[in-house]
Amino acid sequence: MHNKSLDMKRTKLVIIGSGPAALTAAIYAARANLAPIVFEGFSSGPVGGQLMTTTEVENFPGFPGGIKGPELMERMRKQALDLKIEILTEDVIAVELIEELSKKAKRPFIIKGRRTWVQADALIIATGATARRLDVPGSEKFWQKGVTACAVCDGAAPIFHNQDLYVIGGGDTAVEEAIFLTKYGKKVFLVHRRSVLKASEIMTDRVKKHPKVEILWNHELVRIEGDTVVRKVVLKNVKTHQESTFSAGGVFFAIGHDPNTKFLGEQLKLRGNNYIYVDQGSSRTNIEGVFAAGDVHDYIYRQAITAAGYGCMAAMDAEKWLSEKGHL
Repeated sequence: MHNKSLDMKRTKLVIIGSGPAALTAAIYAARANLAPIVFEGFSSGPVGGQLMTTTEVENFPGFPGGIKGPELMERMRKQALDLKIEILTEDVIAVELIEELSKKAKRPFIIKGRRTWVQADALIIATGATARRLDVPGSEKFWQKGVTACAVCDGAAPIFHNQDLYVIGGGDTAVEEAIFLTKYGKKVFLVHRRSVLKASEIMTDRVKKHPKVEILWNHELVRIEGDTVVRKVVLKNVKTHQESTFSAGGVFFAIGHDPNTKFLGEQLKLRGNNYIYVDQGSSRTNIEGVFAAGDVHDYIYRQAITAAGYGCMAAMDAEKWLSEKGHL
């Protein structure tokens, strides 16, 4: 039964997301006359994706002086609106991709927003991922004021130069970020609550030998302190329970990301880490007509520019598929 208050629409292509992958896909799709409808979300996360919580973006081509993350996303969104793309500011709460009885792909797909349901021949999922943060005092207050979850994105910022930097985590990502930050920080401390890293053997050896990295074994972050920016961290030894305060110019969470895939309801094939599975070298998922772009499937690069590239791929893959199936 359909709720009579819902708005029902029909289109060739729906795109779910609001970051570089989604908006690039929308721009390419609109130029190919696919009339995409974009669900940009509302309360499911910052509209505009992770760049909305990033201050200076200094590695996006075309902006030699850098650009603020929200401004970059506003420009992308304006470009999409200039192409007369319909953008719905509401969350997608569910999608119907598979027929319950036959287990075959549903035609057309149904994308269910809070106020709008859309029937679509093809779907691009570009919902990104959310960086995990430790919920400790000061983490929210100093977010993007010395606290971040992406060393590669933010580590080169002047605020971190020649400072004592703290990376929280113990996996390959944490080790890679710690080594990356040695180019900018005075010293990098890798804080891990166990006595053995989860990182691979080769990465563990590399970080242990690095002269600018010190591993603080059996410690966990308790609190972040500062004034307008981060100035100190309070760490606790998990064995002795003793707390110690250290001077700090930056805190980098490297405890992983969670792809935003819950709304899919297990209809798509996911990898073991819950990222959407795509065929190598393409954006195709295991369901014909469904494509994925950006950080929702990319757990390796996770950059704005690669997300935009994946958005381009998804739009071109979707156009080719729609044409082959006679929907154009």
